[in-house]
Amino acid sequence: MRSSDRLLHPFTVALGGESGRAWDTGLPVLFGEAVEALFSLGSPCLQGNRFSLYRSGEFLLGVGVAEREDHLEDEAFQLYDEMLSHTGEHGPCRIWNYVPAINEINSLGLENYRAFCRGRSLAFESRLGADFPRRLPSASAVGTTSSHLMVVFVGSNRSPHHVENPLQLPAYRYPDSYGPRSPSFARASVLPGTAGRRHVFISGTSAIRGHHSVHPDDFQNQLSCTLENLTALGHPCGLGDDLSAGNCRSRHVRVYLRREQDLDPAMERLNQEFLHPDDHVSVLRSDICRRELLVEIEMTVLDARHSDSSRPA
Repeated sequence: MRSSDRLLHPFTVALGGESGRAWDTGLPVLFGEAVEALFSLGSPCLQGNRFSLYRSGEFLLGVGVAEREDHLEDEAFQLYDEMLSHTGEHGPCRIWNYVPAINEINSLGLENYRAFCRGRSLAFESRLGADFPRRLPSASAVGTTSSHLMVVFVGSNRSPHHVENPLQLPAYRYPDSYGPRSPSFARASVLPGTAGRRHVFISGTSAIRGHHSVHPDDFQNQLSCTLENLTALGHPCGLGDDLSAGNCRSRHVRVYLRREQDLDPAMERLNQEFLHPDDHVSVLRSDICRRELLVEIEMTVLDARHSDSSRPA
C-alpha cells in the first residue's frame, strides 16, 4: 500500500475535563502518537468567550478557537487578547498556534502567517506594553487543514526564563521584509520545577540561520540544520548536548513535515542521530511558516535534571 493510500488520523491535544476531551488540530498523523497529553488531565475552571481553561496542578491549560473563518489578523488579536486576560499571574510559557492556510495570500495581499503575526504582536503590545518582547514565551505556528484558527497554551504562576538560540536572530527582531510585525516568540522557555529540575519548552525549529532560510528544497540539509539548531539550545536551557535524552521524566518530540514523502528519510535520520527509545514522538503532515521550509521540530522536556555537559555557547 502506498503511503498516500494510508488512512491518516488527526492529531489531537488532550487537556482534560470529565469527558477527557481531545482537541483536533487539523494535522494528519504520519507516524507515532496521535494524542498528546503533556500533563495530567486537568479540571475545567473557566469557559470564556472563545477559551476553555483547565487546571492541572500548578499549570493553567487553555485552548481557544476563533469564531470566524476569515480576517486572521483580527482573529489572532482577539484570541491573544482574551488569553492574556485569563492567564493573569499564570503567564503563558508555551503557545501552539494552528493557522488555516498558513501560506496563502489573503484578500489584502498579505500572507496568512504574516497577518496572524501582526494580530498576535498587537495583542501582546496592548496587554504587556512596548517592552513585551522580553516576556514572550516559546511558541510554534503551523498550517492546519481546519478553517478556524486555534491557540493552545500552558501557563504557570512561576516565572519562566526565556532563551534565544546563538545561531539565530531572535524572531521578534526580524527585519520588516518578513511582514508588518515580527513573529512574537522566544526560541525556548525554561520553567523551574521541584528538586532542581526544570520543564523546557523548545519552540518550533527549522533550517534558519540568522534570519535566513537555508538549503531551500533540500530536505536532508534542512534536517541537519534543524538538528544543529536544536542542539545549540541545549546549553542555554541546561539540557546538555543530548537535550536530556533519558535524563528527564518525559521528552515529547513533534516533527512537522511539509511533504509526506519525507517521512521515511526523516525517521531514519532521527532514529540514528536524535531520538531516544523513551521519547514520545509524533510526526505530522503540516505546512510551515515559510514556503521554502520542509521540516520543523519542537520539543517539550518535563522534569529534566540540570546538565553540565553542554558545549560553551
